Order: sequence, then C-alpha cells, then structure tokens
Amino acid sequence: MSAAAPQSRRPGGLSLRLGAALVALLVGAAALSLVWTPFPPGAIDIPHKLLAPSAAHWLGTDSLGRDVASQILAGARVSILVGVIAVGIGLVFGVALGLVAAAAKGIVEEAIMKLCDFTFAFPALLSAILLTATYGPGVVNAIIAIGVYSVPIFARLTRATASSALAREYVLAARAAGRGPIAIAFDHVLPNIAPALIVQATIQFAIAILAEAALSYLGLGAQPPLASWGRMLSDAQNWMYVAPRLAVYPGLAVALSVLGLNLLGDGLRDALDPKLRARS
Repeated sequence: MSAAAPQSRRPGGLSLRLGAALVALLVGAAALSLVWTPFPPGAIDIPHKLLAPSAAHWLGTDSLGRDVASQILAGARVSILVGVIAVGIGLVFGVALGLVAAAAKGIVEEAIMKLCDFTFAFPALLSAILLTATYGPGVVNAIIAIGVYSVPIFARLTRATASSALAREYVLAARAAGRGPIAIAFDHVLPNIAPALIVQATIQFAIAILAEAALSYLGLGAQPPLASWGRMLSDAQNWMYVAPRLAVYPGLAVALSVLGLNLLGDGLRDALDPKLRARS
C-alpha cells in the first residue's frame, strides 16, 4: 500500500478539507470586495428595488434597490475584520494572562482566574449594549465587546495547557540552564501550546462572526454605509412574505462561514493531536 493511503484515512481529514474550502471561499469573497463588486454596496436605487435575480443583479436587489450580491461580498469583509481583530485581542491578552497565571501560581493565579470569571458575567452582547449606551453604536464597539469576551477563554486554555508544559523535563532543564521565565515562555511553552490555541482561535472566529451578525441585527454593530450580514437580515424581516430571498442569502452566508470555521477547527484539532497522528 502506498504511503499516501494512511494519510487519506487520518481522522478529521474530510472536516479539514471541507472547512478549509469554506473558509477560503469566505476569505476570497472578502478579498474580491476590496477591488471589485458588481455595484457599490451602499448605492440606493429606489426605482429598481426588490428586483429578482438577473444577469445585471445576480442575487437581485433589496428594498432600497441595493445590489444584494455586492452587499454579501462587502459583508464578508466586515465579518473577517471583526473576527480577526476580536480574536487577536483575545489571543494577545488572554495568552499573556494565562502564561502569568500558570507561571506565578498562588494568589496571582487565583486573582487572574477570578477576573476571568467576572468577565464571563458580561457576554459580548451585554458588553456591546453597555458600550453603545455610552459611546453609540458602531463596529469598533462591537469588536471591543467581542474581543473582551474572548480574553478569559484564551486565558483559561493557556493556563491549563501551560501548566502542563511547565512541568515537563525540557522546561526544568531550561531553568537549570539559567533561562529566565520570559525566555522559557516564548521558546518552550508557547510552541507546545500553539496547536491548542490555533484550534480555539478558529472556534472563536466563528463565534465572533455570529456575535457581529447578532449585534448588527440589533442595530449595535456595523452602521451604514458599511454592509453587514446581520443588518441585511434585520432589513429583510419586513419583506419576508414579499421577497424571502433577502433573508436567505445573508443567513446562508453566516451559516456557511460558521460551519466552515467549525469544521476547520475540528480538522485542525484532529490533525494536530499527537495521539490521533500516532494512531493514523
């Protein structure tokens, strides 16, 4: 049997490929919207509102005459922007707090974990409402709210995985060689916990897209003229009996994006798990 055969039977292979394809489609749509869309996404054309799909308007137009295909493409860009920055906030601050908690132990670890528990009491939606009441609605407030909600998730994961890594022989040897805690964290701990963080990042990315869509649906996220899948769903609810397709397209975009990221996370988890690799 050829060497490629066991690779094809590796657990998570199908999930990884399908998830990667859906995520590539999302990224491709966002990249395309940076250089080209069939029409300006925010262009209003009342005389041509609620048009059915045609050669000119591939997915038709909405109640204001805006091209739906253009809005879907531009909405992918907003979703990726929110996801990347929000997950980045969670990674930077969460990993830092988790590493400190794992290395310091004692009262410092307890204080950081209590802070994480406190942050969990303010989910992204509630945090966005609080920020909106103070500073007004907008995509920046949505990013901050989603990012802050992601911090304790990464902090807990980092603390758990880093605590295990810090007990390994190579870390003890590094300490005996006089390496400092920062050098040990970056040279020995982070490379060994990176797979778990990568998998969690894909899952949090999917959650960020859902949260952004929910916030925009409520009018707390991206504001016009920015296109948003959540706001498209909100606008479509008044036309469900006239043009239900207006809700189908953005809903399908959200569903496929979240599905792709979840499948990608599952596939990466299986591919990066040493036990599963050894079994394959």
